[in-house]
Amino acid sequence: QVQLVESGGGLVQPGGSLRVSCAASGSIFSINTMAWYRQAPGNQRELVASIARGGLTNYRDSVKGRFTISRDNAKNTVYLQMNSLKPEDTALYYCYCNAVRLGFSGSYNYWGQGTQVTVSS
Repeated sequence: QVQLVESGGGLVQPGGSLRVSCAASGSIFSINTMAWYRQAPGNQRELVASIARGGLTNYRDSVKGRFTISRDNAKNTVYLQMNSLKPEDTALYYCYCNAVRLGFSGSYNYWGQGTQVTVSS
């Protein structure tokens, strides 16, 4: 199996910064796309940012210029640096990856349990 463990969430004031991390572990052969999603109460889960294995990134419009996604392929870890945070960024942030497991053909989607980010004064 593949496990994703997020860390780094918390409470921050508007305009502040926070970095969340997600480490993948288990019987991993390779990881394709890694991404961060978020879900606020009453809302659907939405893509925040994604990064391909080669480093190509994609961001939702509302976070462009404020958030930066990066990854360390040697550590199977993805990061999300969040700057200039706004109250509307408050949500449960989920880590996602598409990975190939050792001994298996094809790739599968995996999700973390989520880490809470709250932006409030």
